[in-house]
Amino acid sequence: MKFQAMVKILFRLLKVRKVSAATLARENGVSERSIYRYVEELIVSGVPLDIIRGRNGGIFLPDTYRLPENFFTKEELAASVNALSALYEQLPTEPVKSALEKLGMQQKSGSRDLSVSGNILVDSGTWGDAYDFSDKLQVFENAIENCLCLDMLYTDRSGQQTRRTVEPHLLVYKQNIWYVYAWCRTRNDFRLFRIGRIRSARNTGETFTKREFDKNNLPLKFNFANTELIQLRLSVSEKALPDLEEWLGMDNIREENGCFYASATLPGGDVLLSKLLAFGDGIRVLEPAYLADELKTRAQKLLELYC
Repeated sequence: MKFQAMVKILFRLLKVRKVSAATLARENGVSERSIYRYVEELIVSGVPLDIIRGRNGGIFLPDTYRLPENFFTKEELAASVNALSALYEQLPTEPVKSALEKLGMQQKSGSRDLSVSGNILVDSGTWGDAYDFSDKLQVFENAIENCLCLDMLYTDRSGQQTRRTVEPHLLVYKQNIWYVYAWCRTRNDFRLFRIGRIRSARNTGETFTKREFDKNNLPLKFNFANTELIQLRLSVSEKALPDLEEWLGMDNIREENGCFYASATLPGGDVLLSKLLAFGDGIRVLEPAYLADELKTRAQKLLELYC
């Protein structure tokens, strides 16, 4: 009974995305307390459900969530849709219609989002992802196209999680990272959100009127006002050369007597140190000396961790 109810709850939310605990309790013939217990078990199993208490609250399933890709094979899904379509023609009942709609939604989300324009192809997914990122991009693209407000759960670099209602205006792709430029109703201003840090997003059903903004003034440049700038100079091994070229650009790398060197002015701090450590023995910091010493200290701590 419990597992049947959990599956029923999941498919109900896949269809409507928001429902009250009272409604689910009535539909499943159990108490609201049981519904919340089932929802918690679904969350533990990996379904990103949100529970919002109070007026206009309820149990939410983000628009970015789809059934796992291996829930059906492509052939199984197509066969199921075809069979149910034929059945619905002969037996047009609500249960058959509902099942067909659910499978139809899954079928639409079953292919990777490849955007092709002229001679350019952009794969919006990430390496090894389960289409989650592509689905997330589709939600924001649809919201921008149709002026739909989104309720989203966002985690910033410090780990602070906030719920915000935003009006998405533009998708931004910069240095292999996707962002959404949106009017944030919490901050009452435009903000640039990194899509990889958005845990969930849900269409609120409300539309908005797009605001005027200048694309040339988007906050796409690093703000170095309160950041120490470092004149970095590196020696680069041949194996690390391709990755370093992609990071710093080929114009900042030169060859001297068969050896490769890189020079750049970059903001210091933990982000830079982490980036340099990621190259392992593929690079060596020549200047500044204090940065090389800090890398040596961190490398020693890393070695001690595995000793």
